[in-house]
Amino acid sequence: MFEIIAIIAVVLAIAIAIVLILAATKPDTFRVQRATTVKAPPEKIFPLINDFHQWGTWSPYENKDPAMKRSYSGAASGKGAVYAWDGNKNVGSGRMEILDSSAPTKIVIKLDFFTPFEGHNTAEFTMLPQGDGTHVTWLMHGPANFMSRLIQVFMNLDNMIGKDFEAGLANLKKLTEK
Repeated sequence: MFEIIAIIAVVLAIAIAIVLILAATKPDTFRVQRATTVKAPPEKIFPLINDFHQWGTWSPYENKDPAMKRSYSGAASGKGAVYAWDGNKNVGSGRMEILDSSAPTKIVIKLDFFTPFEGHNTAEFTMLPQGDGTHVTWLMHGPANFMSRLIQVFMNLDNMIGKDFEAGLANLKKLTEK
């Protein structure tokens, strides 16, 4: 009986060591980016992103918790606008603040997550005219602490977050191409 317990303990120790080594080899930063082309001018898309009050019309995160508490402060839109949320396990809690707003082509947002995991990232939206439309890019990047890298051993953040970005961009496209 003791031999079986010893073998199980050794196997578990090796498995844990492998997971920790894999986590240590992950990059200490992450980057998730998606893009689409929208048949609308940047001037039509920009206000939907630049005003946090408009995010409910297109952001995929707004529907993940119907009872989510939201608060707005700072500027009404653009640089200095602040949006905070507190929701269920699907959305957690956090805060966004627009750091730069260069109409109609670029918005940079400081994105802080408090729960379920703390994270401090940057989100960037660029809207570049392209023919009769606009090339819209949604990018999020930031540091990947050890806990984040440990999670990345089991989950692909690019796929997970990327699907939400794709849904949000599709919503923006549908909303602005009317």
